[in-house]
Amino acid sequence: MDTRNLDLGLLVTLEALLAEGNVTRAARRLNLSQPALSARLARLRDALGDPLLIPAQRGMVLTQRAVELQQPLHEALERVRKVVANGAPSDPATMQATLVIAASDYVQYALLTRFSVALRTEAPRVRIAWRALDVLALATQLERGEVDLALASPDHAPAAMRQRQLYCEGYAVIARKGHPAVQGYVSLDVFCTLEHVVVSPQGGGFSGPADAALEAVGRRRTVALSTSGFLIVPEVVSRSDMIALIPRRVADGWSDRLQVLELPLTIPGFTIASVWHDRTTNHPAQRWLRERLTMLAAEG
Repeated sequence: MDTRNLDLGLLVTLEALLAEGNVTRAARRLNLSQPALSARLARLRDALGDPLLIPAQRGMVLTQRAVELQQPLHEALERVRKVVANGAPSDPATMQATLVIAASDYVQYALLTRFSVALRTEAPRVRIAWRALDVLALATQLERGEVDLALASPDHAPAAMRQRQLYCEGYAVIARKGHPAVQGYVSLDVFCTLEHVVVSPQGGGFSGPADAALEAVGRRRTVALSTSGFLIVPEVVSRSDMIALIPRRVADGWSDRLQVLELPLTIPGFTIASVWHDRTTNHPAQRWLRERLTMLAAEG
């Protein structure tokens, strides 16, 4: 038996012939002319070394070899159809996938925690791996498949990648409860006088979005501590008289332990987008997961 000349089209033809047991009906099922189907049957007979269908008193009957092929061939082709199906999985509860997501600690806290918890109920066979966001390496990571999805500012998205806005974020000021200079409200003068904690994702920076806004009104603040991530900032503030400007979603998570205050001046917020390589755009599982993440982000 020489299967080198068997292609997917011939296997689909064989499936129809075995199911119908009749050349005319199989041709109708595949929308082919009878001569065209007869030609394919001849190729199948040569490749498999078996007549497959033989004349009988009433039409044609399957050979023993054909009977043995029928069920496993149908099951194999059904698996192929599922693999190449273009569309979201019909049942996320049975979907199997591993998704690698790159994000900052802030996005992991603000969105990915809820996303991962939701998937344990909705798609329990999906595994999620979180990675720290490396803006400089992101394009290469997405191209190589080391990262499936990145959650970042659109400004940090590589130009060749696809992206979709998830949500807009604003800032809040946090201070410890019982702070001697802050009692439910922070004025611009107090904001500039107190020592601040700032976040510098690349490490070592002592300025942030507040500084440009302050400079525009001729003011400055005092920065005493720079950290590389947002999540440690509320803990530091809760133990000191320093204050901080952090994303609203993080601040709200500490509202029972810290004072969460309105800004004393206008400071622009930022946008978070999902970013992915075009090679995964039509992947059924990844497309469903991106849509679910988008829906969750819209809930706030």
